[in-house]
Amino acid sequence: MKISNTTDTSLNQYYLGIMSGTSLDGIDVALVSISKNENKTIFIAGEEFSFDDDLRKKILMLCETQTTSLQNLGEITSELSLAYADAINLFLIKQKIDAKQIRALGCHGQTVFHQPAGNNAFSMQLVDGAKIAANTHITTVTDFRSMDIALGGQGAPLVPLFHQGLVEQVQAGVSESMVFLNIGGIANISVVNPTPLSGFDTGPGNVLLDSWIYKISGKRYDKNGELSKKGKCNEKLLNLLLSEPYFDLTAPKSTGRERFNLAWLESKLTLLNQKISDADVMATLIALTCEPIIKALIDYPPGQLLVCGGGTKNKALMEYLKNALAQWQVKVTDDVGISADYMEAMAFAWLAHRCINRLVGNEPQVTGAKRAEICGAITQILN
Repeated sequence: MKISNTTDTSLNQYYLGIMSGTSLDGIDVALVSISKNENKTIFIAGEEFSFDDDLRKKILMLCETQTTSLQNLGEITSELSLAYADAINLFLIKQKIDAKQIRALGCHGQTVFHQPAGNNAFSMQLVDGAKIAANTHITTVTDFRSMDIALGGQGAPLVPLFHQGLVEQVQAGVSESMVFLNIGGIANISVVNPTPLSGFDTGPGNVLLDSWIYKISGKRYDKNGELSKKGKCNEKLLNLLLSEPYFDLTAPKSTGRERFNLAWLESKLTLLNQKISDADVMATLIALTCEPIIKALIDYPPGQLLVCGGGTKNKALMEYLKNALAQWQVKVTDDVGISADYMEAMAFAWLAHRCINRLVGNEPQVTGAKRAEICGAITQILN
């Protein structure tokens, strides 16, 4: 693939976005073209690279137990950062692109703990920007959430600002309501119309579905929602799961695997004290993902719900949403010309562009921060 190698900054610049989400299903790399005036972000190419099984298990263990040695933490961070760099380099080779053509890359890192409340609020992503920059020869932007948290915000979600910028590119046009729904490990919504912009994490997306299927079968995910479709939602279990205080919080709010994890699910199953099939557990988890989303949309007139992320591949999940939101046009973002698989990776390429160009990367009315600010830490490299 040949992309323009011009140094004319009035024209498009090329950025990479790298994302490994809460589900730990792989490393997504996306190449985008961003116009100087930011009126268009064009997806050029993307690829998912599988996690090494051993590295994935180490990260899962760290997230589940929330304990480790400092040495182990450092080594996992290093190993993961080198895996990011390897994925980037392989992607560039496959696409026949010179690293010098890339203005910068944005790498979110792997979230292992997210605590946005209290005097010692923080969000921990495993990533070493220097290792990535040194091994790819590309200026690298990381640590996107810390500034927002330092300003009293949740540090998440950051993608609504990106989604807002996509409105003019959506091929279906703007309807009375337009909501982007990202179903990754955690599900989050961006309400771009009606204004003002709003958004928050609704709760678990794929994280519990993936955790349970892995526990019972060793599979990384429920392909096409096949097991989920065989089960029936257990209302008693669903009510127990929905009693989690997070679901009653008002926005701004954000969450992660530190709250919604396998241990949490197993504790609820113990409280249920009732024999329940694996298929019924999966069907109930589908409802757990969807019901908070449905609740979040109650106050908006029916319009377009544009869905992206790994959850779009789960037929049971998508059918649940479409049946419950019959008055809404529930579409995968691919249907309106925007990649569903690489939306988040695209967002962090865009956020890298914002950081490099000293533009704000957060939206206070979404995150609760005191003000909008430049978000990200830059590791520069001599090209």
